[in-house]
Amino acid sequence: MTAETSQTLDRGLRVLKLLADTDHGLTVTELSHRLEVNRTVVYRLLATLEQHALVRRDLGGRARVGLGVLRLGRQVHPLVREAALPALRALAEDIGATAHLTLVDGTEALAVAVVEPTWTDYHVAYRTGFRHPLDRGAAGRAILAARQALPSDPGYTLTHGELEAGASGAAAPLVGVTGVEGSVGVVMLAESVPERIGARVMEAAREVADALR
Repeated sequence: MTAETSQTLDRGLRVLKLLADTDHGLTVTELSHRLEVNRTVVYRLLATLEQHALVRRDLGGRARVGLGVLRLGRQVHPLVREAALPALRALAEDIGATAHLTLVDGTEALAVAVVEPTWTDYHVAYRTGFRHPLDRGAAGRAILAARQALPSDPGYTLTHGELEAGASGAAAPLVGVTGVEGSVGVVMLAESVPERIGARVMEAAREVADALR
């Protein structure tokens, strides 16, 4: 005998699975076609999931998995940090600058892991939990740029003075990590970031992405 199930819950879980399997999100129309239900049903499902931060919608209306999914398991963020720390430590020591892993949380960038270099006389203080708009700072701008770029050519982003006077940043997006949108970067007290550092940051981003897959 087949157990009785909830159709609405089933559809909501299917929405989360569909979104988790795409790096660029899905529109209401795309979800409607894949679920084989009308758009009104999809709007209601997304609105409910958004209330619980399980889904977020960007300015273009594409739905993506929200960080509320990560919060369902209290150990997920520690596991993400643990996976990223070796690459971040190596990056901080190589560059002599504060390294960080940043994830998207709604319309903001959220620093979930930070490593400071051990050998420098001074460096920028950057704390876990720091938030800023996605369109300010290298970490957020790298994520926004990745949304427009080909997966095979994510590139890196350089900024100066956008979050802290006198500080410059470099960041590269995470690529190919299902359900996770973020970047790896460094921040330093300098008028500009040497171009060579961009390649090193991209290398670290690839290492973190490999660790999170």
